[in-house]
Amino acid sequence: MVLRRLAVAGVSLAATIGAAALAVAPTAAATSRTHPATHAISLGQAAGSVPGAPANGPAAGSTPAAVAPDIDVAKVQAHLTELNNIATRNGGTRKSSGQGYRDSVAYAKSKLQAAGYTVTEQPCTSGCASGAGPNLIAEWPQGDASKVYMFGSHLDSVGAGPGINDNGSGSAALLETALTLAEQHPAMAARVRFGWWTDEEQGLNGSDFYVGSLSSAERSRIKAYYNFDMIASTNGGYFINHVNSTAAQPMKAYWDSLSLQPEENTEGAGRSDDYSFEQAGIPTSGYAMGAGARKTSAQAAKWGGTANRAYDPCYHQSCDTTGNINATGLNRSVDGIAYTLWNLAVTNSTPANDFSLATSPAAGSVDPGTPATSTVSTATTSGSAQTVKLTATGAPAGVTVSFHPASVTSGSSSTMTVATTAGTAPGTYPLTVTGTGSVTHTTTYTLTVKGTGSCTGQQLLANGGFESGTTPWTGDTGTIGAHTGRSAHSGSRFAWLGGYGSSATDSLSQSVTVPAGCGKATLTYWLHIDTDETERVAYDTFKVKVGSTTLTTHSNTDASSGYTQRTLDLSPYIGQRITLTFTATEDASLQTSFVVDDAALQTG
Repeated sequence: MVLRRLAVAGVSLAATIGAAALAVAPTAAATSRTHPATHAISLGQAAGSVPGAPANGPAAGSTPAAVAPDIDVAKVQAHLTELNNIATRNGGTRKSSGQGYRDSVAYAKSKLQAAGYTVTEQPCTSGCASGAGPNLIAEWPQGDASKVYMFGSHLDSVGAGPGINDNGSGSAALLETALTLAEQHPAMAARVRFGWWTDEEQGLNGSDFYVGSLSSAERSRIKAYYNFDMIASTNGGYFINHVNSTAAQPMKAYWDSLSLQPEENTEGAGRSDDYSFEQAGIPTSGYAMGAGARKTSAQAAKWGGTANRAYDPCYHQSCDTTGNINATGLNRSVDGIAYTLWNLAVTNSTPANDFSLATSPAAGSVDPGTPATSTVSTATTSGSAQTVKLTATGAPAGVTVSFHPASVTSGSSSTMTVATTAGTAPGTYPLTVTGTGSVTHTTTYTLTVKGTGSCTGQQLLANGGFESGTTPWTGDTGTIGAHTGRSAHSGSRFAWLGGYGSSATDSLSQSVTVPAGCGKATLTYWLHIDTDETERVAYDTFKVKVGSTTLTTHSNTDASSGYTQRTLDLSPYIGQRITLTFTATEDASLQTSFVVDDAALQTG
């Protein structure tokens, strides 16, 4: 949680949310209490199905009862251990401008992608601290896309410590909730989107940037945003942002069912990322267990813990490690998150009209320049037949997917043609086939493009000039942009690695297949090195790797004015799928910037 947030002139909280003042809460080290393994909840039922819940319950809705899972708090704690390890490997911090933050993003991203989420790294190109890493956005691709419920937390720490309660606790809880949703794969009444924010500790900058990037139509689709910042404070209390608002009802119903008597989160009002959404008129709520404010005697009597002591005695300090976690509070918080998500977005009902989707064959292998075909079959599984529109995603460069017909009535089939070109790189590519009717279903098709033993000269790297966003580069994609203080070799965007003047590492990677049959493969890139180092000693380095093999190393001793084109022979990798990586590493002082642009891998 950020230390303070400057108020926006002329804008009142009441005007934007129409509820009690918001807060990022304290946490109580309360006595452990057993809770049900699963919780039956309903948007349309009284909350009596939640043990101990008040009779008025959550706001009524249209979806039938769903059952929220008991999230395994041990798995949440395992994520916290990894975040702590990441900080330890990176100078004891996960601050937004450091490698610890970028490694945290990579850790969460890899798990979310493997679980089937649509995952995006969003570089913060304005308003964030210099060198801040990206926001991480993950959406579960099921449910009504016109109705989105968003759950978020900031992933960065302060520079003074690893930030395991502030805010590894919220980030890890959301990550495990997301993974549980994917594992259970329930029927969805609405979309669920998760956000892990950069640069919160410098002023809510990452979430500000995200909300500012939304069109009015995109903002209107977000029906509520839920924020989780410091949900495991060792001397904490049980606090809810806008506790009496409509958005807060399912969150309050769950904690009421545990007789926790939650209070309004006044300490955190305007101090965490929900404020960015609130200022845009989006209803908000969230859990918190408290920061540096002190627990009152009445709160200690109600929740346990020590009166007149900070909710989190390690707030913004180096002792905010895995030893600074209230496991009971964390457990109650993450289960309340799941309760809220299932209440709002999950349904147990079978759609009135539903269908199935399948491909046969589910895989195909072709030479470059030849097509593959598969039959996409549908069947009506409940209700009446419906029109199903077919689309596909995941095709590599040079491959197109078409359907004949493009829409079918459920019970009918379509021929899918996957067309390759002579220049399509050999490799195996998983495609996602989507059928969209009154509900949405997906299935998979795996395309394998074989090597032919002949070579067509081509440029293999995608977005080597960084002008088309960050895709398909992976790693520290926040280094890509039109950054102030450096210029591009061509166009307006480039990758700025290093330049922090402190211990840090930045890496960018892209995987490509170098076709068999080619006689030569040549990597070129333009590199501008400038430095504040004065000695002819290689303190800061820039390495080019294929896999784990370092092909060349540049350093601060190679600094010069302007860009220099560099060339490397990658012919030994012909016929292989490789991962090319640029890595810049700085020591503890005196910056060296390695600015890369216009990279290309040419075969011939």
